[in-house]
Amino acid sequence: MVEIERKFLVKSNDFKNQAFAQNKIAQGYLSSAPERTVRVRIKGHKGFITIKGISHSGGMSRFEWENEIPLDEAQELLKLCEKGKIEKTRYEIKSGDHVFEVDEFYGENEGLVMAEIELNSEDEAFEKPEWLGEEVTNDERYYNAYLSKNPFKDWQK
Repeated sequence: MVEIERKFLVKSNDFKNQAFAQNKIAQGYLSSAPERTVRVRIKGHKGFITIKGISHSGGMSRFEWENEIPLDEAQELLKLCEKGKIEKTRYEIKSGDHVFEVDEFYGENEGLVMAEIELNSEDEAFEKPEWLGEEVTNDERYYNAYLSKNPFKDWQK
């Protein structure tokens, strides 16, 4: 139940023609406290609830528990979430033995495109596609819970 992932900015849209899947995602937070975030997500036509713990040093790994819930329950729970929803399209792209999830954000976070890769260990090697940009794994500004309260559009001001 430990998630190990690395996050990167994306420097071009070349990833789109490499995607084998894509889904619209809407999500909100019942709790955005760094010690325990509780997220409600609708991905495509499925609902999920996720609890994440605080990140370990370096920001690469943390506790994560996720469970699928009925879509109608996810829709109702989204109404109870804190202010600030996340809207994005997630593209899945195979790269070597791994899959990158590339999120193209909309709404308040329009203009942000970020890639994540889940690993089995913090030092696991992986192929880096040409469209992959700067690593932002340990930058909390790029956590979705942070983005829900401090949208990307406001960073430019």
